Amino acid sequence: MDFPPESPTSQAIASSAATDPARAAVLFEQSAAIMARLRAPGGCPWDREQSFDTIRKYTLEEVYEVFDAIERRDWPHLAEELGDLLLQVLFYAEMAANEGRFTIADVLDHLNRKLIRRHPHVFGEEASRAAGNQADVDARVEGSATAVLRNWEEIKSAEKKAARNADGGSAAGGDEQATSRLDSVQRAMPALAEAAKLGAKARKSGFDWPHWRDLLPKLDEEIRELEAEAADGDPARNPAVEAELGDLLFTVVNLGRHLGVDAEMALRGCNLRFRQRFRQMELAAARPLEELAPDELEALWAQAKRELARTEEAEQASAKSREAGAAP
Repeated sequence: MDFPPESPTSQAIASSAATDPARAAVLFEQSAAIMARLRAPGGCPWDREQSFDTIRKYTLEEVYEVFDAIERRDWPHLAEELGDLLLQVLFYAEMAANEGRFTIADVLDHLNRKLIRRHPHVFGEEASRAAGNQADVDARVEGSATAVLRNWEEIKSAEKKAARNADGGSAAGGDEQATSRLDSVQRAMPALAEAAKLGAKARKSGFDWPHWRDLLPKLDEEIRELEAEAADGDPARNPAVEAELGDLLFTVVNLGRHLGVDAEMALRGCNLRFRQRFRQMELAAARPLEELAPDELEALWAQAKRELARTEEAEQASAKSREAGAAP
């Protein structure tokens, strides 16, 4: 297999104004051909043994590795991780092709048509219609991201309605009233993200807390209900404890939504801080942590928080100083 010239350096990529579609097409064609060869007779035994069910766990891992690279601003590593994520798409498409379901070309066709029909302000209303847009939207967005999002949602809603009609209507015999407006929130997403989207969607019907402070008594209520279910420690109560913990988490997620904070990102940030502080405890402890008393562990934790806070403040001050020095 012939390969194109080596990729340009990271610096050259950063200074490039746009992607080279021709080069990208050549490389994508090679990627698809490599995946087909791996799955073909005489290819890789491991790749040939995989199924949709065995591969899906790796997909989630790759998504979070992409998240991690973005958070660390590790751009070279991000390019590699995005390649690993693209591999998952190629893998699924090739397995589907092997079973006669669809090919990577079908995946790309669906994507291209969706992008064109949902961007009439970019590609034109005629092209959007030709790509399947059935919604009446105003393509004159005049640089407004809000208008773009509104059109996107209307076009998307028209797509779903057309799909329901093509399938013979809803499960209740095509009665539009039998569907829920929450049906547009996909189950196939992290639970924290799903909870935030459900709350936001319900808000459009007026079913929401008026202000973020109104959720604080609700948090207290959910904590008391959780405490009541978990008080006796009876394993038979675990389903009820799980339900109450779920209610508490749902309330916390919606508190974040009211405050303009993404719960998933908030928790990821908390996880990172916990890693850093725990590592600081391990470094500062004179003996293994498991040999220390609870009060000694708490003192180490407080010390770690103080030290890391000072380090963060110093880094922020240094960054501001560099910005001030770079200002004209």
